[in-house]
Amino acid sequence: MGKKGKNTNNSESEVDRTQYYDITMNILFAMVSEPYYLLHFLTFFSYFSIRFSTSQLFSPEFAGHLLRRELQALLAFVTLTVVKMVKEETWDGFVADMLLFAKIFLVGISLVVDYHLTLWFMLAFLVIYIFTQQPPYTGLGSSAQLTPLQLEALLTEGGTSKFWLVEFRSLFSSTCIRTSRVLPELSITFSNKNISFGVVDLGLFPNTAARFGVSLGIPDQLPTFILFENAEEISRFPEINSVAKSSDITKNVCVFAGILNLTNISLIMLVGNRC
Repeated sequence: MGKKGKNTNNSESEVDRTQYYDITMNILFAMVSEPYYLLHFLTFFSYFSIRFSTSQLFSPEFAGHLLRRELQALLAFVTLTVVKMVKEETWDGFVADMLLFAKIFLVGISLVVDYHLTLWFMLAFLVIYIFTQQPPYTGLGSSAQLTPLQLEALLTEGGTSKFWLVEFRSLFSSTCIRTSRVLPELSITFSNKNISFGVVDLGLFPNTAARFGVSLGIPDQLPTFILFENAEEISRFPEINSVAKSSDITKNVCVFAGILNLTNISLIMLVGNRC
């Protein structure tokens, strides 16, 4: 029995090491392949290059003052990282928050060095904002990427599933990017023969928004989750004329969930609760 328990622990350790390795490699690959992450990395790295190449120009008093400010900024950044790691529900939202905090601290530290350096970083971040955007989560899980015609066919002609949970999103919306993994992860957990999951990109099909009562203007309702039962809309989040906040979506990962009973399926709306 003791050997079996030891083998089980070893197997779990191997799985954990494999998962950490995969996560690390995915992060490194994203930093190299995605312009958004690559440009941020190069901009942050440029500070260290400038810092060490010009350190001999600083007086001992100023060098000590700058080092103290850098340590204070690092401590504050680490503290915010720990807090966000606990509170943030998705890695996409966590990364977006960390990049924002890093920009703020970097601009603040550069002000201590020289205002010309501050202008350089502000210009660099502006260029990154204009020409790139944070890449969304690309996995679909058990959900289907739908065109408006496919969705209409599923709702009018029926299908194998009694319930359809459809997310209307646009990758031009930062909120949709931050929450782009919510539906795929939800679909992996709850997909079965009675409920299916789908995604409609309103950035590609903006005319579909009016058909389903989704506002693309102000206030922005993206992403909107609509639950259909036998082609009839039975619930949605957020409600019409209300705003979809990323904090509400990411904290309430189980906005809708299908729970399969022994005899029949019952849909429970879990808005405001977590699985």
